[in-house]
Amino acid sequence: MGDKRTANPTALKQVARWIRSRSVRQKVSMGVIAALVLLLLLKLFVTSQTHFFIAAQTSHAIGILLLVYKLTVTKTCSGLSLKTQELTMIFLIMRIICYFTLLEELHVLLDCISLASTLWVIYMMRFKLKNTYMQKFDNMPLYYVLVPCAVVALIGHPGWQSEVIFRFFYMYFTTIEAISVLPQLRLIQNAKMVEPFTDHYVFALGVSRFFSCANWIIILIDTKGGLLMQIGQGHFYLLVILLSEVVQTFILADYCYYYVKSVVEGHRMVRLPSLV
Repeated sequence: MGDKRTANPTALKQVARWIRSRSVRQKVSMGVIAALVLLLLLKLFVTSQTHFFIAAQTSHAIGILLLVYKLTVTKTCSGLSLKTQELTMIFLIMRIICYFTLLEELHVLLDCISLASTLWVIYMMRFKLKNTYMQKFDNMPLYYVLVPCAVVALIGHPGWQSEVIFRFFYMYFTTIEAISVLPQLRLIQNAKMVEPFTDHYVFALGVSRFFSCANWIIILIDTKGGLLMQIGQGHFYLLVILLSEVVQTFILADYCYYYVKSVVEGHRMVRLPSLV
């Protein structure tokens, strides 16, 4: 007799097969509908913007802690981008400086946990586990991110009257955060592989960006377009923030799709197409 588990696939796998059999247009439509339904549920049940921010920070912190676990247990940093970790360190330091006197202690605490974990990951990759670092694949120069982000921050700067440094830092870390994952995705593309735990880390970043982007979408809905009117009145920093959120969400959305697909199909590693 055959294995019943083979003869009777789980409902989840049956759903996965049905989805795979749909056309690209149908898949895109279902994805948009699912995102809208989830956004509506968040709008109905999440009453404070603070909760979105905490959810985004918590997801980011969990992703970095997964990397700490990976380096501690497996003793290898293979598949991990040092450039992305360094960019993460930069924008977290700027964000802590900007938010230290503005937000509640919990926000700063979560970012401090993420920063401490990131610094430890960087130390391990540079010194303890440098023999396993895939340096030749991690070949995106940092200035490819830092210089354009500085230009965008200057253009979108919300005025020069007071607190100039903090306002510039705010715009700068927002734009750096939006594309900080690019070196990691570039490494994955070059190496044509995704290490376990690295895929969980990138997925956690995607979840973090979803909560953050959902927060801004709900703000737009609640203000009935008032936020867009402020952009028209010269508050270009709001446009930069919105575009940064959208860009980062779309960068990670494709990866998250293949992550979920691989999990549903029972694969241990994420299977990506030739281009990430």
